[in-house]
Amino acid sequence: MNKFIFIIFSVNFFIGANLHAEEIVTTNFSANVEEYDLYENSPRQAFSQPFIDIAKACTSAVVFIRAEGGEPEGSPPFDFFNDDFFNHFFGGPRIRPFQPQVSQGSGFLISEEGHIMTNLHVVKGAKNLTVKLQDETDRQFTATYVGGDSYTDIAILKIENSPGEKFSFLELGNSDALEVGEWVIAIGSPFSLEASISTGIISAKGRQGLQITDYEDFIQTDAAINPGNSGGPLIDLNKKVVGMNTAIFSQSGGNMGIGFAIPSNILINTKEQIIENGFITRGFLGVSMQPIDKDLAEAFETNTTQGALIVDVVEGSPAEKGGLRQGDIIMKINESLVKNPGQLRKEILLLSPGTKVNLTINRNGKIMKIKVTLGTFGTNNLVSSATISKQFGLTIDNLTQQNMQQYKLNQDDKGVVVIKVELGTPAERGGIKPGFLVMAVNHQRVSNVMEFNSALENVTSGDRVLLLIRQGPLMKFYTLKAE
Repeated sequence: MNKFIFIIFSVNFFIGANLHAEEIVTTNFSANVEEYDLYENSPRQAFSQPFIDIAKACTSAVVFIRAEGGEPEGSPPFDFFNDDFFNHFFGGPRIRPFQPQVSQGSGFLISEEGHIMTNLHVVKGAKNLTVKLQDETDRQFTATYVGGDSYTDIAILKIENSPGEKFSFLELGNSDALEVGEWVIAIGSPFSLEASISTGIISAKGRQGLQITDYEDFIQTDAAINPGNSGGPLIDLNKKVVGMNTAIFSQSGGNMGIGFAIPSNILINTKEQIIENGFITRGFLGVSMQPIDKDLAEAFETNTTQGALIVDVVEGSPAEKGGLRQGDIIMKINESLVKNPGQLRKEILLLSPGTKVNLTINRNGKIMKIKVTLGTFGTNNLVSSATISKQFGLTIDNLTQQNMQQYKLNQDDKGVVVIKVELGTPAERGGIKPGFLVMAVNHQRVSNVMEFNSALENVTSGDRVLLLIRQGPLMKFYTLKAE
């Protein structure tokens, strides 16, 4: 009846109000049957068919995730332009600090062996992970944590399945080829409502400066995304994953048409490294940069505001060794134009350490080419590279100036500093606390995050690890059992 009334008003708007009700009904009914029948070739069916096909083909590869005993959360750490950014990363309800958390979110299968991609904030610190398929079987599996990356908020899980068992999975597409205005589909479990689908368009690309993650290059979409969608896929009309839904901008806690997804090209890079190594290595240039406005363009003798202006060069970095200087404007990396510092930073971080890049720069109005061999992000103690050790429940970071000041450490100190310890984990039970300086792992000296990760590379559940730790003037060995 409601549908019929809607059609009446629609027709009434076009044909005028001076018709009798009987005439309106008759006219509308004829138009409805003739133009909007439900046969296969109707306009309605033709428009809907791509979405129907995607729902049928892709939903079975999307999973519902339940993470128990995750990292406690309090209120969101900030207000977003004075609005409530509900559950900054949504995947579970708001709870008071220091209470055990049950987080719920979404994920999607990326291999037939049962690897699942999701947001790190959905599963971070969880002791028990359960995934439920959203196909005709509704099977539930225990999952294990393979690895995660706090800089991009990406994590990989693995279903504990029977040998030889295969799963349907989704392919990752090319997010760089996305166009603003292109149709996309979000699949997930908003508010624990499993296998929910919403549609929308790409609203914008390359969103940065949102303070959601350390490394930002978000896709913005108006496809309805709500708490619980986090970690689910954003899919194009070719049935390829072009993004992973991560956060929303909201005043009410619900969808307001502004959602953010991690581009698939970042997912691809992270997926390959985590599955192979369990952690991420990234290229490192070693410069601080700022965008160029019209006044700066004039001052630095360039006729464009595109590029990345170097404001500082890290001592001993690949940039310094390659000859880059303060005041240089990076215009190209290899043959790609550099539009802004964010784009350059993204391209550098997606390259492997040891990669040789050709940089085209503007130095005082003179165009030059400089070759630089990238270092490893995280090996320079001046650069933050916080990483989470799921096996022990602690987060460690390099000895940055900020960390040294906060934890009263010295310039001559060597090691990595503990910046967070999760409740109920081996690290907490073993007496590890924030501010502890980890100097060696199993008698192997560590001076940065990469060396710490490498020392734990072959550690499996049940193994014991010996840590040499300094707290203030005291040094002590701690032994922890990996979970």
